[in-house]
Amino acid sequence: MKTTFFSLLQALTLASLLSFNAPVLAASDGINKQQAVNAAQQAYPGRVLSVKRKDNVYQVKTLSDSGEVRVILIDARNGKIISGS
Repeated sequence: MKTTFFSLLQALTLASLLSFNAPVLAASDGINKQQAVNAAQQAYPGRVLSVKRKDNVYQVKTLSDSGEVRVILIDARNGKIISGS
């Protein structure tokens, strides 16, 4: 009985040590808000007025130096521009 208890205790200790040292791998949710802004500004330079995410699309609204308001749609999964108008 003593051997079984210590074997179980050793197994639990080893498992807990491994769980603390294992890298945490989070599921990828695609790009974040800042990455969406960067993609939009790279294609259409301007001041960011707003950023909204709905489902898998970021909507980045910008104001150009000439006063033109643009709405750029960015795919939230891969960061590609869907449209810019």
